[in-house]
Amino acid sequence: MSRIGRLPIVIPPTVKVEIKDQRVFVAGPKGKLDFQLPQRTLVALDAGRLVVRREGDDAKAKALHGLSRAILNNLVKGVSEGFVKKLEIQGVGFKAIVQGKNLNLNLGFSHPINYAIPDQIKITVEENTKITVEGPDKQVVGKVAAEIRSYYPPEPYKGKGVRYVGEKVERKEGKTVQ
Repeated sequence: MSRIGRLPIVIPPTVKVEIKDQRVFVAGPKGKLDFQLPQRTLVALDAGRLVVRREGDDAKAKALHGLSRAILNNLVKGVSEGFVKKLEIQGVGFKAIVQGKNLNLNLGFSHPINYAIPDQIKITVEENTKITVEGPDKQVVGKVAAEIRSYYPPEPYKGKGVRYVGEKVERKEGKTVQ
């Protein structure tokens, strides 16, 4: 049996879980999410815990078993605690500002970049260079952070660009005059 798939998911008291056919609806203080279970996966609500089971022992069923359990665990954790990704901007004159439902990035280009913030995602900017992306859906939070970073990834010569907090950028030595 899958090592991840067999672990039960403990549901906090603030989270409500509803199962309809192959769809699981999860609601909590941070938002509402839902997930369509794969064909050969079953889920049951048992005394405040979600238990994921599978039909069959072939490789595909085993893989979907662990995957479904991990996704459901992320849904429960997301609606109760939420997920956070932090980015930092380095470079002279580089800055970010939140204006309504848009993130305005000045990254040294001739024009500012306006990024539309998706629903259920909250972006805050501190000191014009520290960006925090928060939301209940782990996949969407990661995607938004990756899209913001992709506008100007850190470059290896001067280290300018948008990077995750704690990300190490291996610096290269520039050309030398002989």
